Amino acid sequence: ARLKTYIGGGITMAQMWRLNTSFTGDEQPISSNLEAVDTDAQGNIGSAMTESSGIFTFPSTGYYLVSFNADFYLNAESRYNQAIIEVTENNSSYSEAGKSSSHINVMNSGNSGYASAFTQVLLDISDTSNRKVRFTVSVDNGSVNTAGNTDYNRTWMSFIRLGDT
Repeated sequence: ARLKTYIGGGITMAQMWRLNTSFTGDEQPISSNLEAVDTDAQGNIGSAMTESSGIFTFPSTGYYLVSFNADFYLNAESRYNQAIIEVTENNSSYSEAGKSSSHINVMNSGNSGYASAFTQVLLDISDTSNRKVRFTVSVDNGSVNTAGNTDYNRTWMSFIRLGDT
């Protein structure tokens, strides 16, 4: 069998971000303690995302696969713990484009229960000035912790440019 060589194409941008410190309760959007992943040989391809007050701007137009994983813990019950991707098309009003829920049910008093929620969207970023994304968590029990760590990925976001718009 003969392999065909393709020139050009392929993924030209990929980057991960993470929450580097845990917080408690709802957060819309997660607007602080965010960092580009920079440990354990994790890298990125191409131009980086930019972030300001929790709003992420894409480096170029294209179709992007955006993923969000939120990691939660609490020593009590919480009926829902949601990871939400919010998108704007006008650099102003945001709507929920992706949402996933989990629950925490503690079976052993004295020990925290853990849960995570994962969601993703495929976005057509035809205008980098107006089409942006942000990440939100919403929890039933206001004492729920959203887990962050500066050394490894617990609550994280990823951005992969799949092709031209």
